[in-house]
Amino acid sequence: MTDMTAAHFHGKAVIVTGGGTGIGRATARTFAEQGARVLVVGRTADRLAETAAEAPGIQQLATDVSAPGAAELIVNTAREAFGRIDVLVNNAAVVRQTPLGDAEREAAEEMLAVNLLAPVHLTQAALPHLSETAGVVINVSTAIGQRGWPFTGGELYAALKAALDTLTRSWAVRFAPSGVRVVGVAPGPIATPIGQHQGLDAEQLEALRTTLIEHVPLRRVGRAEEVAFWIAQLARAEAGYTTGVVLPVDGGALVG
Repeated sequence: MTDMTAAHFHGKAVIVTGGGTGIGRATARTFAEQGARVLVVGRTADRLAETAAEAPGIQQLATDVSAPGAAELIVNTAREAFGRIDVLVNNAAVVRQTPLGDAEREAAEEMLAVNLLAPVHLTQAALPHLSETAGVVINVSTAIGQRGWPFTGGELYAALKAALDTLTRSWAVRFAPSGVRVVGVAPGPIATPIGQHQGLDAEQLEALRTTLIEHVPLRRVGRAEEVAFWIAQLARAEAGYTTGVVLPVDGGALVG
């Protein structure tokens, strides 16, 4: 449970992409409950409105993070609303079935644009402002992909998230002289709506869930709040000597 009495982020400003559902929504709520002002970004205004209604201090911006000019729009909106940027959470992601041999170019390019290029552009746009506040970039990837994706069709998704992990480590070195920390959180199987967008029906989703659990030593799917907890922990001042790490929050999937 989030400590509702601890205002660890009072006066801080946070951007969370993919904030309409799942990990993004839980993360926005966690930061807001701890005193932050939060801008949630996503494609669907109705879902963002639901997120904003869950805690005070959350504002919303409906935009596609991969669209031309989106990075500048997001950063300018946050600056105008809050006057500063302290934390950037690159969480937005899409999952498309792209098995080698049947991968469609459109699906592959959409994942590249959202899962990898959007964090690059948004971090680049936010960096001057994060440097002013000794801020933090938190990239959300995936833990299971770090050991070889075990399910047909998800290999490209895992590869793009692995690339984001590499950027996390490289940026940590590159941005350290500016006082900016860069860390990652790598969730395992989490109960979020993202699976509904893979073109799978309910039966297929349940079969996938069962298979995923077999790769998790704790033998359960995680909750979005369990990932949000660690995202917020890594952003706290007490974590100020931590940079360049990618923390698995995966029920032991990486080591099991």
